[in-house]
Amino acid sequence: MNSHTHVPPSADPWISPLIVLAAITALGSSAQAASPLPPLPHPAPRATGWHDAGLPAIRGMTIGPIENALHPGVGYGTNACGKSLDASIELGATWIALTPFGRMWSTRTTGIDLSFESPFELNTEAVGRAIDQAHARGLRVMLVPHLWVETGGWRGEIEPGAPPDIKKDDGGYELRGRATDAAMRTFASSYRKFALAWADVARAHDVEVLSIGVELRSWLTSGRAVEEGRALVRDIRAHYAGILTYSANWDDVDEVVLLREIDVIGINAFYPLADKAGAGRDELLAGGARVGAKVQALATAWNKPVMFTEVGYTTRPDPAVRPWEWPDSMKGVKVDEEAQSEAYRAILSGVIGEPAFAGFFVWRQFADPDDVSQEAAWGFPVRGKLSELTVREVYASRFAVDGWQPAWSVLGLAAFGAPGSSWSYPKVAPWVADVRPGTYPPRP
Repeated sequence: MNSHTHVPPSADPWISPLIVLAAITALGSSAQAASPLPPLPHPAPRATGWHDAGLPAIRGMTIGPIENALHPGVGYGTNACGKSLDASIELGATWIALTPFGRMWSTRTTGIDLSFESPFELNTEAVGRAIDQAHARGLRVMLVPHLWVETGGWRGEIEPGAPPDIKKDDGGYELRGRATDAAMRTFASSYRKFALAWADVARAHDVEVLSIGVELRSWLTSGRAVEEGRALVRDIRAHYAGILTYSANWDDVDEVVLLREIDVIGINAFYPLADKAGAGRDELLAGGARVGAKVQALATAWNKPVMFTEVGYTTRPDPAVRPWEWPDSMKGVKVDEEAQSEAYRAILSGVIGEPAFAGFFVWRQFADPDDVSQEAAWGFPVRGKLSELTVREVYASRFAVDGWQPAWSVLGLAAFGAPGSSWSYPKVAPWVADVRPGTYPPRP
């Protein structure tokens, strides 16, 4: 029995190890494998809806594509991708997110090219294989189609046809205009084709959660999107029957006009936890607690559970001060594994005790676990760093949304109200029966 037969350490009552094993045996017999996992129920329309539907917490890892055509054979759906999924399972993940891209030339164009480094048909086949690989291993899947802006700029500042903004010396931008209603309608039409194309992939491969968009601030936080956005959600639901979310930026989620239409509020949670360099653990933990309070307040206001569709920190000094700064724009940065680990510990300890918090996806690893070309050493990946141990601990912890309690604790949060006790990770490895008594067999 090889590593592909490992059942992840999920508290997922719908997964039968025997069903998963049968699916692994059959994997590869067809281009489109039906998921061996039963469909998940939709969360109830209330803040605690994820828990009330009997859904265990999302312990997720984002698997990014290998974003370079010079590296064939190691992207989504390949043997390398299978190794990356196995590595995520060993870390303790129960879900993975996949992030295919569509391409825009700039933030001022209206059209979206469905192809990204390969023809769209090849991309959908590769993503479909990756979904099937994940399901065969017992992993649940969230599909998160992104927009890539070829000439630079942020997808949250799309204003088709408007004059380009001017970057100022302080790093901000001088805004020079907004798109006309007609231009936004043209963009919305193009985006609809992009979103429905990936909704069809999600339906065909039994994806559990689909994000209808990522950080589309200039559109989906404005009155221009109210009717078009609602129509988009209706159209997507006609193509795809699973759970819908939207990946809002951390600082504009309150303004998104579609929160009523989706099932789970998603946040790309690059929250700052401190406002100055050199913050200590107590200050970072206080920042994490503030994030937890915001999550609970948002869920209560909209009667929806909340998830972090992305959460991550780079491996550099003070990553929790400006966590949205991308590693590609940095040069000669000191690698600081402890700072990354402390940031993860602070934000995740602040949210896993909130009853409305459905879970999170770590940003990110890549489809080839052995590839080091995608980001510099100070980038986001946690594998092989101190933050890997922190993420392991959090994955193994009890979340408030979970309906079960282990006899151990992490992050100082004791399971039964006693002071937190220390333990070594092997004691709570996914193959130990007392993680979920009687649920999983001993590790072969």
